Amino acid sequence: MTHPVVLGIDSSTQSTKVLAVDVETGEVVGTGRAPHSGGDIQSPDEWWHALRLAIRQITDDGGVDVKGMSAAGQQHGCVLIDARGEVVRPAPLWNNVASAPDAERLNALSDFAAEVGTRLVASITITKLAHIARTAPDDLARATAVGLPHDWLNFRLTGQLTTDRGDASGTGWWSSRDGAYRRDILALAVGDADAERLELPIVREPEEPAGSLSKVAAEELGLPAGIPVGPGTGDNMAAALGVGAKPGEIIISLGTSGTAFAVSETPTADSSGEVAGFADATGRFLPLACMLNCTRVVDTMAQLLGLERDVALSKAGGMVPGAGGLVMLPYLSGERTPNLPHATGVLEGLTERTATPDTMLRAALDGVAAGLAYCVDALSRLGITAPGITLVGGGAMHPVWQQAVADATGLPVTVRSGMEHAARGAAVQIAAIACDETITDVAERWRPPVVAEIAPRPGMRDAFALQARQHMIQQLAHTGS
Repeated sequence: MTHPVVLGIDSSTQSTKVLAVDVETGEVVGTGRAPHSGGDIQSPDEWWHALRLAIRQITDDGGVDVKGMSAAGQQHGCVLIDARGEVVRPAPLWNNVASAPDAERLNALSDFAAEVGTRLVASITITKLAHIARTAPDDLARATAVGLPHDWLNFRLTGQLTTDRGDASGTGWWSSRDGAYRRDILALAVGDADAERLELPIVREPEEPAGSLSKVAAEELGLPAGIPVGPGTGDNMAAALGVGAKPGEIIISLGTSGTAFAVSETPTADSSGEVAGFADATGRFLPLACMLNCTRVVDTMAQLLGLERDVALSKAGGMVPGAGGLVMLPYLSGERTPNLPHATGVLEGLTERTATPDTMLRAALDGVAAGLAYCVDALSRLGITAPGITLVGGGAMHPVWQQAVADATGLPVTVRSGMEHAARGAAVQIAAIACDETITDVAERWRPPVVAEIAPRPGMRDAFALQARQHMIQQLAHTGS
């Protein structure tokens, strides 16, 4: 007996994950996964190769009747496409900070928070396109279209360059407030002529298909041609959808990056640039604060000490927050919130007493948790608060991460079942299309059950005050304020 399923895809920095989800029950009946290189500049061809491998892990076993598919993708990566439909150059990703000077230059030309909802940092796509225009003008001249990673996957799947409002809102040239492209803003990055000639993806509505799976793509993927392909969205928008986020909740996602976001009925604009004013995948909005450095900080420290990840987390969790006065600022790849693209990591308070593996691991854990609390505080400055935190992402199921987030924010943490919430959100989107339901109805029907609730420990939040203060000191030092 075959299961009627939809495929939800999450094409992230590190890998492509695919879930086969039963269209009636929301039960995951098959999974596939294939790695990417993991660098901050990647060839889009490797995303397609990984997608083929991941889907084949599901379809080659048989037993599924695929009714549709949709792709969530890492936000902000800049993909240039030429007249033959081929990629012009490897794509700089969200965590590539080479465009930091371009962000500063563009911010001086316009109030991006007011115009498109987000003040620019190096992560945002328009800064990457401006960097290419400045440093590789021949590549820009060869390009006839520009899109994001998930837009490019839509193009490979359907032959049409399409996107959705959620991912488009992370480009810097699509206005969440107006719901439209701003080519006048794009012109600030590439000039009037290129801003007019470059093809931009068609923006589909939340329940509007991107198109149908082409015959060529179907043959490569082992799927039936003609099945609907959802509009897809950015990974954070998909994660919100996959966990069934509603207004009044704050979500923290623990992965390569760490994000804190909330579904909002109204658009936001943060002049400080710490909270991006994104749209979401339902027709609402998704104010979001992002750290470039999250779970991989502890992983890096574990590798340095020759320990497995779970062993390292157990050692960190065995110590109380504060790490005996050892403070780590986890800026291993610069930082986005606070906006410190050229910052490096700092280990302060190192003494004979604190120079132990356990203490260093605790300091790394505390540094990340304090940064996530900083992101939650940034949301609160815009009036976005909640009585608790919903935790998602790769680190969400580990009790040490759960307790660290609860202690650092001072808020109770709820964990819902499942780990691949972005892929699940993409599945929610295409299920709504395939079953002719509203996207919010499917999200509610498939909402994962609560599997853990973690209370903050009394008095522990004070232990993160030193880290939080150091975050501010570093921000002032790098901005010269």
